[in-house]
Amino acid sequence: MKLYFSRNPNPRLAVAVARCLDVNVEFEFASPFAPEKLEKFRRLNPNISLPILVEEEGKSLWEADAIACRLSRHAQSDFWRSGDDEPEMIRWLSWGKEHFAFACDMVHFERGTKQRYGIGPIDQGRVEEGLRHFRTAAAILDAVLAEQQWLVGNSVSYADFRMATFLPFNDAARLPLDDYPSVRRWYRRLDEIDAWRDPFKGLDAPELPPVP
Repeated sequence: MKLYFSRNPNPRLAVAVARCLDVNVEFEFASPFAPEKLEKFRRLNPNISLPILVEEEGKSLWEADAIACRLSRHAQSDFWRSGDDEPEMIRWLSWGKEHFAFACDMVHFERGTKQRYGIGPIDQGRVEEGLRHFRTAAAILDAVLAEQQWLVGNSVSYADFRMATFLPFNDAARLPLDDYPSVRRWYRRLDEIDAWRDPFKGLDAPELPPVP
């Protein structure tokens, strides 16, 4: 299997999953919008976005959640919860993408992505809207994590990785994590996992452009 990736949030998530599961995957840094690569990656993913997992028979799988599910099954791991825990995990994946991660992305896009790639000034209205969503979602998450260490069961799962997708980029987003002590403690536990803290260790993975 080959995993095409970059250092952006969702590709980073897929690499972290593969390394956490210790799956035998070939990692290849990719720039799908490079003119000479565009048609190749359009064939692999009509959205022309990363991550993309290509299996031995040439079949491609795109979207980080689908890739995480596939890798977990390949590793015969409960990292992607199944059985009685699966509805709970799907609940957090769904809620996170609609609320917590959604808010993080909104703020990070303005303060991080747009500035890295020079695609426009910060829209302060969007930042404030994102921060309002973040405060609402973070308060809910904080209350849950005050009662348990991880989102599903007694060990880390893909639900934790997915919820935290944008937090490694908080140096740019500057979300007020310190206002939510249980979320902060949860993220510190997550950051103790080598595969999450530094998923690109030993890989050929050029750094993202700096935020001015």
